[in-house]
Amino acid sequence: MSTTHNQPAAQGEPNAPGGEAFNAGDLIMHHILDSREIEIPFTSAVVRLPEWKPLGVDLSPTRTVAMMWIACALLLVVLVAAARRAREAVPRGVRGVVEIFVLFIRDEVARKALGHDADRYLGYLLTTFFFILTCNLLGLVPGMSTATGSISVTAALAGMAFVMIQFAGMRENGVAGHLRNLLPRGLPVWLVPILLPAEILGVFTKPFALCMRLFANMTAGHVVILSLVSLIFIMKTAYFAAISIPLALFAYVLEILVAFLQAFIFTLLTAYFIGMAAHPSH
Repeated sequence: MSTTHNQPAAQGEPNAPGGEAFNAGDLIMHHILDSREIEIPFTSAVVRLPEWKPLGVDLSPTRTVAMMWIACALLLVVLVAAARRAREAVPRGVRGVVEIFVLFIRDEVARKALGHDADRYLGYLLTTFFFILTCNLLGLVPGMSTATGSISVTAALAGMAFVMIQFAGMRENGVAGHLRNLLPRGLPVWLVPILLPAEILGVFTKPFALCMRLFANMTAGHVVILSLVSLIFIMKTAYFAAISIPLALFAYVLEILVAFLQAFIFTLLTAYFIGMAAHPSH
């Protein structure tokens, strides 16, 4: 653990020890970009993550990777605790809370989007929902960061969704049938060269939209909160805190709602894309 920072001006200080003026841009970028250290909240100390370079390849964990590990560990503890009470007649405690989300995703998302195939893909959809939700909420804890605010994480999630979408289409319709379903049936031959490139592009734009939607929404909320707090130092008066702090608290509460909403939207769209591939309407 270290007790010093290399970027003192980015920690919310009006002036750095060297006399540098407060820079709101540095503060915001410091908090939303990845790094190899985790800050201890309400102190100047940081925990530096270890370096790991097997065979000269840098595989050192970053703060984003650490947040995903923490999210997985929390999910493991919570879900195992819920599973141990699975035989209880009346859900209560942790199991009761988890069961609310499980039943909601099963009944309102999976079964409405996939019909009789819902249970086949329910495990993947639940994993996606709980992982994104946990990562989103961890970013609201002081000292933590939002793993889903990293484009690499959302791209990986979208990549897995892309694989599941194609897998569902090929499983239900076969490889040839899935490829034929890219175009509407009965389409005139002369329209095929025109529509085929657009349909192929659409196959990739669906996961791209998932990736960018989650990344942008989770990053934007943190930028807004940090910007409101930074206004106190930019205006150089504590009186401005009477305006910026309530607005920042409101944005923080709104971020809690967004954390749940974005996990739900990502899961919902993934379920509908899987359903469209497995059971095309045309």
